[in-house]
Amino acid sequence: MLTNPTLDQMQSLGLAGMAAAWRELAERNNANELSRAIRADKRVRNRLASARLRFPEACIEDIDFAAPRGLDRRSTMALAQGEWLKAHENLIFTGQTGTGKSWLACAFGRQAARLDHSVLYVRVPRLFEDLALARLDGRFPRLIDKLTRAQLLILDDFGTHSLTDQQRFHLFEIVEERYRRKSTLITAQVPVARWHDLIADPTVADAILDRIVHNAHRIVLHGDSMRKQKAAPLLTGAENSEINHP
Repeated sequence: MLTNPTLDQMQSLGLAGMAAAWRELAERNNANELSRAIRADKRVRNRLASARLRFPEACIEDIDFAAPRGLDRRSTMALAQGEWLKAHENLIFTGQTGTGKSWLACAFGRQAARLDHSVLYVRVPRLFEDLALARLDGRFPRLIDKLTRAQLLILDDFGTHSLTDQQRFHLFEIVEERYRRKSTLITAQVPVARWHDLIADPTVADAILDRIVHNAHRIVLHGDSMRKQKAAPLLTGAENSEINHP
């Protein structure tokens, strides 16, 4: 029953004390609901601040499904429900530069935060630099712990170059600690079929890919750069003439 009709009925029956108790309970429940909503919003904001997403405003609702890049709405929205995160599975975006891989990764990172998962975004080239420095100044265990603790780790721009011995070791350390415990989202220009060659050492490559690829959802983006599509149109000959000869 609705609150107001219930109160009216209690008043008409002369149950003033019960009506007052009912009103107090309803107000308390409303206050509790508001308090829970405020706490949840603060928790999401804190998670997003810690995630340090490259595109912090990216969100699932703003994904452009009209762009001709092979992004399926149904499967994308199914992934947005977050079951893959609960199952500690991975997600891989591959495609040419400019097809929106990093933006999509950040949109999924934001969605994961909304679903109450901790998120951390890193660019792989910068990550390897930080790990190399951390080995020298004693921060390595602490940094590895930070990378393995996040419930969703976003590794952006993987495969820009072949890995060194040290980088192979670092990557294996991360994926080994996260395997079947946490989820990892990876973006790369290079197709998954070529990742074995990029890692270079066959044995280590097998171990790394076994922990990344076999339980991963894969989305391959096609088409031209979206940056080109959204760029301002070129001036016409008449407009160029008007500029050059005002």
